[in-house]
Amino acid sequence: MEVTVSTAIQLGLTEDEYEKIKEILGRNPNFNEISAYSVMWSEHCSYKNSIKWLKTLPREGSRLLVKAGEENAGLMDIGDGLGLVFKIESHNHPSAIEPFQGAATGVGGIHRDIFTMGARPVAALNSLRFGNPEKAKTQHLVSGVVKGIGHYGNCFGVPTVGGEVYFEECYHTNPLVNAMSAGILKVGESVSATAEGEGNPVFIAGSATGKDGMGGAAFASADLHEGSAEDLPAVQVGDPFQEKKLLEACLEIIHSGALVGMQDMGAAGIICSTSETSAKGGTGMDIHLENVPVRQKDMKPWELLLSESQERMLLIVKKGREKEVLDIFEKWDLPCSQIGTVNNSGILRFYMHGQLEAEIPAESLVLGGGAPVYDREYKEPKYLEKVRAFDISSIAPDTNLKVIAEKLITNPTIASKKWVYEQYDSMVGTANMNTNDPSDAAVVWIKGTKKALALTTDCNSRYVFADPFTGCMIAVAEAARNIVCSGGKPLGVTNCLNFGNPYDPEVYYQFVKSIQGMSAACQKFDTPVTGGNVSFYNQSPDGPVYPTPVIGMAGILDDTDNKMSLYFKNEGDLIYLVGKHIEDLNSSEYLHKIRGIEYSPAPYFNLEEEYNLHLNIEKLIRSKLIHSAHDLSEGGLFIALAESAFYKNIGFSVKAAQSYRKDAYWFGEAQGRVVVSVSPEKKQAFEASLTVPFEFLGVTGGSNIEMDGEDWGKVAAWKDKYTSTLTDLMSSNE
Repeated sequence: MEVTVSTAIQLGLTEDEYEKIKEILGRNPNFNEISAYSVMWSEHCSYKNSIKWLKTLPREGSRLLVKAGEENAGLMDIGDGLGLVFKIESHNHPSAIEPFQGAATGVGGIHRDIFTMGARPVAALNSLRFGNPEKAKTQHLVSGVVKGIGHYGNCFGVPTVGGEVYFEECYHTNPLVNAMSAGILKVGESVSATAEGEGNPVFIAGSATGKDGMGGAAFASADLHEGSAEDLPAVQVGDPFQEKKLLEACLEIIHSGALVGMQDMGAAGIICSTSETSAKGGTGMDIHLENVPVRQKDMKPWELLLSESQERMLLIVKKGREKEVLDIFEKWDLPCSQIGTVNNSGILRFYMHGQLEAEIPAESLVLGGGAPVYDREYKEPKYLEKVRAFDISSIAPDTNLKVIAEKLITNPTIASKKWVYEQYDSMVGTANMNTNDPSDAAVVWIKGTKKALALTTDCNSRYVFADPFTGCMIAVAEAARNIVCSGGKPLGVTNCLNFGNPYDPEVYYQFVKSIQGMSAACQKFDTPVTGGNVSFYNQSPDGPVYPTPVIGMAGILDDTDNKMSLYFKNEGDLIYLVGKHIEDLNSSEYLHKIRGIEYSPAPYFNLEEEYNLHLNIEKLIRSKLIHSAHDLSEGGLFIALAESAFYKNIGFSVKAAQSYRKDAYWFGEAQGRVVVSVSPEKKQAFEASLTVPFEFLGVTGGSNIEMDGEDWGKVAAWKDKYTSTLTDLMSSNE
């Protein structure tokens, strides 16, 4: 068929982009070529609307072995000759349409990014956002997504060790499903996604190629609408058992020394993996598409190029060692075929039965090469005027504190996610140190050492909505706080930036200010950004989702003896609040969900105070001066105290240490605060060691909760409400 500008527009390109393609090729593209550009220049693959700002994020660090954008994932030195590979990515649109497969293939894809670099995945986390859990649609999405994550992760054999789940109306049509993976390798044994050496053979291995996932990259670069369900072919189908075999085969080939480079096939399939590896190596390829193993007959060249069938890998192999590679894949009962060779022309040539079907300069397809880069307009959203107008004095203090506390403890965003995490295998591999000793961050032992990883995903999107700059700083700070409270030292960040349509100047303002906030916080905490994912177009006809820049942070415990857990250990321990206490209700769950206030500023936050808090908590843990540490987040001080009590059913008696309004004292969400428990004999040493504000709250003991002298009942009864909320909601739809 003849390709025109209208063809390009139908495929998601602009008229200017079509003209640029003609200029690059020196001619009109054919349909195979315009299809290749349509996916490679989509937002999902090219980051054309975000790369300018992504380049401003801090990327330097003493432990960085691979910087952001250089490979499939970040790589950091964690000592003892070991490297940590970690990354987070989104699978939002597919999960909105087909929640089970959308979430499952998101998990499969992020694990492939890790073992493509030669690392064995050891831990998975996720960050999930849904609409109102009382609605049938939300329950359907939650059920499908959780089952998809559990199915793939459990079968693949990597523990899901942490994550977060939020419920807000803005995610009703467009849920967010962000998946994170972390893996370990020996320094010096990583693999690059590069194609080098003229005449070196190019192989495709893993599952056969079908028509599933056609145009998935373009599908992820458009708003969701009523007819999006008709785009079902854009959702891939995963096979975790096939991926498990692919993992083992790839690691074996890496250790054989026969490999030049390797790239997994995710978004945009063959065209993406061949162009990215060629561009990185400054080479080209001659690819014979008839040699691609297929599971559907009569697939056209453009279908083979764009298919996003899962569990596939592109390998560039040293010439003369083809048989070794084929023998390894045969041993693992996986299809493997040579589909081409490397050339030094910089040109990708795709043939079908001897006929040239596409001829494209590899560099012109990729991020940082010929792909377009845009500088989008942005302006402050009008709703921020309402945010700034909020005055706490306009909200009369609520005196029925126990009723508020009961509503918060059963708020689905705050309540236990037991219904979710019980569907995940968190113990496979026997390295999860939180199984019987929960901490604020996931702690995963690195076998054969005294070290452990500390991993977390964090973002309160209401804070970011209220103030994108401060809200994103808070997301970074909370991630670091969780790692510090677990006994770890923060190392680096991977991010998943979930926003609405970038062509909307108010949405783009949220994006730009979030990047600036992230940069400021990451510089302060010395946590360089190692890579991640941008997911735009998260909106429906009702409007965009909250700006949701999820922070995946990795930290290290050099000595597992320093692991700190979040719960009260003993009766008679002293309870302290460490950090500056401020009378603040801004953007709290109490203000939003119970008092019905939609617009208020982000909670109190001071970056310097937060940093000093972390230094103090780290010192307390290393000096063995505290028995527990639990940071304050959603629900404020009362929720942190209750969660500290639940694990061992140890009660507590506390009194407000300052004469603030009580609803703000117990339920406000001002940042930079941690609840700790201290044995009485260490009281003096504990207080003397602190260089930040602190307050004595009360003591642990008994089986009841006593607040300001009032008996609020059994810890066990509160725990039952906390743990049963989501289970009851989800069982109502079964």
